[in-house]
Amino acid sequence: MRLLIVGGTGFIGSAIHARLSAEGHECVLVSRSHTGLSGARHVALDIARTTNADNWKPILKGIDAVINAAGALQGQDMPGVHIAGSDALYAACESERVRRVILLSAIGVQDAQSAFSRTKRDGEAALTSRNLNWVVLRPSVVIGRAAYGGSALLRGLASLPILPVMPDTAPIQPVQLDDVVETIVFFLRPDAPSRVALDLAGPRQMTFSDAVALFRRWLRWRPARPLKLPSWAASSFYLMGDLAQTFGWRTPVNTTAQAEMRRGATGDPEPWQRTTGIAPREVEAALASEPASVQERWFARLYALKPLIFGVFGLFWIVTGIISLGPGWEIGMSLLQEGGLEGNFAALTVIAGALADIVIGVAILSRPLSRYGLWAALIISLAYIVIGTALVPRLWSDPLGPMLKIWPVLMLNLVAMAIREDR
Repeated sequence: MRLLIVGGTGFIGSAIHARLSAEGHECVLVSRSHTGLSGARHVALDIARTTNADNWKPILKGIDAVINAAGALQGQDMPGVHIAGSDALYAACESERVRRVILLSAIGVQDAQSAFSRTKRDGEAALTSRNLNWVVLRPSVVIGRAAYGGSALLRGLASLPILPVMPDTAPIQPVQLDDVVETIVFFLRPDAPSRVALDLAGPRQMTFSDAVALFRRWLRWRPARPLKLPSWAASSFYLMGDLAQTFGWRTPVNTTAQAEMRRGATGDPEPWQRTTGIAPREVEAALASEPASVQERWFARLYALKPLIFGVFGLFWIVTGIISLGPGWEIGMSLLQEGGLEGNFAALTVIAGALADIVIGVAILSRPLSRYGLWAALIISLAYIVIGTALVPRLWSDPLGPMLKIWPVLMLNLVAMAIREDR
């Protein structure tokens, strides 16, 4: 079969692509940016902006079935991705006679508690109103070997020796990624039923804290001490996530997540099992079949540290620049004068260096600019070493170690560059 996978480079979409291509199917992937996946044709396309069915029609030529695994989170264009762009795709499928369309929605969207759930629900309605052989699958929290979003958050929280317990959270029913993919393979069969909507929920309900504890055991760490947060403290964490999103970071901790966690993610797996014959696996059994290695332990710890690494590093550069323009002005001027620079040139040098530090710090804090900010920080740090050595070589023997302390800064810079990618 020739299959179109919308959102084909995402957490679930890439797993679907890997399974289908391994079985000999030809896959065409659609996502906003090219990620270099092999074995598939890739179409770089912003779904939220592709709201005209005519723009989808050339992509659908020769396609036998469509899998829509696209999703948008808070801070992104959720109505555009979940409703407008997807509805244009479904209209094009009708026109091009691509009958089979499988939509990955989310469990519990009928009881919408957030813009995410409402747009997912309306996106389902856009599909089910079409004259197509549609299938709507509503996974709960999806757990797999790979990690992104909520599944990555579980690992990150599992690395903490003290577990913050959020108030007002409902149970979840995690489902295995492999079981979700197996279900999609089932519904691609020519004899598979259509016009069905199924909740994909694992066999066991648990609290979010229990899920974190499960991952902590899998990662072979001793149980963490729970710390029940008051409502105001929990709300502060979610608002900090909203703030991070204004800088372009995709964080699973935000006010949308707060609303969704209050609703929970549970469902009845019996209709799913009866329709497909697939028996969803227990998360603990699935994890036990693939023991955690050092890579998972590193990822969990670094995921928890990542916000601090970028936050502290960005603020370090900003504060350094502010100090240079304020209380550290005379010290900076005296060092340049000691190195032979005088008057206006020395002043301009201090100002230029301070402004560069501030710009670098702001860039590091901004997700779209962080790559450039980190490279600039690396280059500027090396330049400071060379210039400082040439102008004031005694700084190498200064008891406070201003030249020696640049090297740990460089190492943190390299760590930030290594963990910048989200997936």
